Amino acid sequence: MATDELHGKSAQLVDLIAVQPGAIVSKTLVERPTGTITLFAFDRGQKLSEHTAPFDALVMALQGSVDIILGGVHHPLTAGDAIVMPAGVVHAVDALEPCIWLLTMIRS
Repeated sequence: MATDELHGKSAQLVDLIAVQPGAIVSKTLVERPTGTITLFAFDRGQKLSEHTAPFDALVMALQGSVDIILGGVHHPLTAGDAIVMPAGVVHAVDALEPCIWLLTMIRS
């Protein structure tokens, strides 16, 4: 379920989620049939194993650093960096340090 914390309001995205020791935390900001916007907070060393998605997705680092691995190529991101993960490309995520990042997936 999406949160309404941003509907008609401004906020610092990093204030909407917190890194938890040894954990991965997510918060869906927008959820529609056409796509989702989700905040993630990873503690250092937390990972998402290799997988594919049928849609393009934009990752934007907001705090800390996260390594986005696309087709075996590492793309370390720090605050302000972004990358598009193309549909169908094997990818993984590895937190190089405690980090917060935003995932925008477009389904159409």
